[in-house]
Amino acid sequence: MTATPEPEVVSGGVAVEPPRAAPVPLWVSDAESALGSRVLARVQPDAQFVTVSLEQAQVVVLTGGSDPDTRARRRESVAAAAASTFADLRAAHHLVVVSSAMVYGAWDNNPVPLTEDAVLRPDNTSRYASQLAAVEQMADDWRRAQPGRTVTVLRPAVTMAADGTSGLARALAAGMGQRFAVDDPPAQFLHLDDLADAVVLAARRRLDGVYNVAPDGSIPAASVRALAGARPRVQLPDRVAEVWNSLRWRFQRGPIPPGLRSYTQSPWLIANDRLKAEGWRPRVTNEQAYVEGTEAKWWTMITPKRRQELALGGMVAAVVALAVGGVWVTRWVRRRRARR
Repeated sequence: MTATPEPEVVSGGVAVEPPRAAPVPLWVSDAESALGSRVLARVQPDAQFVTVSLEQAQVVVLTGGSDPDTRARRRESVAAAAASTFADLRAAHHLVVVSSAMVYGAWDNNPVPLTEDAVLRPDNTSRYASQLAAVEQMADDWRRAQPGRTVTVLRPAVTMAADGTSGLARALAAGMGQRFAVDDPPAQFLHLDDLADAVVLAARRRLDGVYNVAPDGSIPAASVRALAGARPRVQLPDRVAEVWNSLRWRFQRGPIPPGLRSYTQSPWLIANDRLKAEGWRPRVTNEQAYVEGTEAKWWTMITPKRRQELALGGMVAAVVALAVGGVWVTRWVRRRRARR
């Protein structure tokens, strides 16, 4: 919140209010999403901004990277949605792009922690991470196309909240630190409120560059297992486990889609020093964000489409079971009659 300027006293003892700066036109994508609504709630009481249409906005916030569920429901990629937004920019001179730390990739040889200067190496089996890397390139191309433009790219860790944990975030949280008798890497979990604070700071300060967003420190794999209440399981060879988990995901019996596997098995911890140097401070710890974001029951994590598929599958299974049961009963009755 900007401070209210003191009235200036001029000759004759008359107090004159100094001129106020005109509010900056702002547009936030996916305004009804968990992150978009949080950002708007923070800027609306602030006289620094006024929300307008995309074409009129001078500051534009792209939150699509934090909400893969909405992209899935609309059956559009993160990159396609961003490209459509870039095409409609008219008055903008500053962008805030919410990406993800997943663009760094999860590799055994990653430095710990990763800084913003690290080379982007997203896992090519993760379409989400690859698309976010493409969005970052679009933003950089837009910035270079005209002098005076600035772009803030935020790369958050796994983002969670009681009312805003995406299916992708839940899948990552469910898979991190869960391998039996294996020394999995530590994990980071960011609360959505802290990410919203980072977005607003980037918009107000017109930060130019890339900034990681994560709480201080990380959670060891053993602590993640303890928080999740994981039960001991039989250890399988890596290749067998990969095939088994892929089948479990296909039939909604396992939490990890194949494209996210590396992000649960190799390190991709990020440093938050650059953003903290700008005045941002995380208010929620890794542990608190994890607990709040994973309290929902398993059936609330299933998308409406998957619920329909499961319901249809259950109906088909019930019909098949009735048919098989009917055939068995009919044969049993015939055999009984034949014996008489």
